[in-house]
Amino acid sequence: MFQINENYQKLPGSYLFSTIAKKVNAYQQANPDKNIIRLGIGDVTQPLAPAIIDALHKSVDEMGHAETFRGYAPDLGYEFLRKAIVDNDYKQRGCQVEIDEVFISDGAKSDSGNIQEIFAESNRIAVCDPVYPVYVDSNVMAGRTGTYDKGTETWSNVIYMPCTAENNFVPEFPKETPDMIYLCLPNNPTGTTLTKDQLQQWVDYANRVGAVIIYDAAYEAYISEDDVAHSIYECEGARTCAIELRSFSKNAGFTGVRLGFTVVPKDLKCGDVSLNAMWARRHGTKFNGAPYIVQRAGEAVYSDEGKAQLKEQVAYYMRNAKTIKEGLKDAGYTVFGGVNAPYIWLKTPDQMTSWEFFDYLLENANVVGTPGSGFGPSGEGYFRLTAFGNYENTLKALERIKAL
Repeated sequence: MFQINENYQKLPGSYLFSTIAKKVNAYQQANPDKNIIRLGIGDVTQPLAPAIIDALHKSVDEMGHAETFRGYAPDLGYEFLRKAIVDNDYKQRGCQVEIDEVFISDGAKSDSGNIQEIFAESNRIAVCDPVYPVYVDSNVMAGRTGTYDKGTETWSNVIYMPCTAENNFVPEFPKETPDMIYLCLPNNPTGTTLTKDQLQQWVDYANRVGAVIIYDAAYEAYISEDDVAHSIYECEGARTCAIELRSFSKNAGFTGVRLGFTVVPKDLKCGDVSLNAMWARRHGTKFNGAPYIVQRAGEAVYSDEGKAQLKEQVAYYMRNAKTIKEGLKDAGYTVFGGVNAPYIWLKTPDQMTSWEFFDYLLENANVVGTPGSGFGPSGEGYFRLTAFGNYENTLKALERIKAL
């Protein structure tokens, strides 16, 4: 008789945002007259920029003619997009990244879940706490995390690096030596980040102990401070210890279009084995490429028009972030983030748990956020709000919260 992957049975409950959606839907059905404002999931609300729409229209028209029709995309992605990425995201920042080190995908979530496949099951992972749930959950599915302790909400074989107000949400080097280190900077969910000097220390540490850093840079477009790196490859030595994940979802509004990429340097090796070659083999076997029209849309992100339009869009969301942060501060809340990332991380009032505050906001203000405990045990007592709503709803949500 067939057997199942028992590791899936170890996962506690459903995926965080699925749980939130079920709770909100149940409340909406019971209260159809309520106008719910959703500031929970990090989904964008502004339409695609005109330069991107133009590129989509043009490429769709190409697909309607035999001489310009495209079928399967190249394994790594079309060269026109990979060249635009290398020239704009890396060479302009002084980073050494080659075209054949860029792998086009359908988004950073897929890559952050899939990248662990090229590593041995015996590897120990280290994660910031709180953390984007996919990092841990995908390693649970792979059988890498040990046993789950419901009391502490931790896994026995995962190394947790607490990021709290006491350490300014900056992870400290773990006492145990990890093999894989997940860093999301600017951070989801706390909205905080590291300076270039602090990031350089992590690169030096990883090279010293023989670990690999899985660096999620999905929110780099929101960085406003000069001493914060946009890429880990701005750090010396990163090519021998780091894999970088990027997304078009948050910088260009592609949450529904789907496009991302991963950079795996050829200098990154385990002994004589190239991780670049391994990821290329995995990529070619399990992925048939992002659609041609979507990759053309991605190319338009790097056009002069696209850059200007998306700069305005990022500024729109960051105005929301500033509005939320300042408004909550005025209302007496303790808040973090909102400077280099579109997330506000706030301390729950009156010693409420994260889920108690979730229910309180939903029922009394009809506002949806994300409980901090869903991101890990150190997230308990905190709450995440996203700046990705439209400005009018952001103001309404803030008014409702301040009126509580």
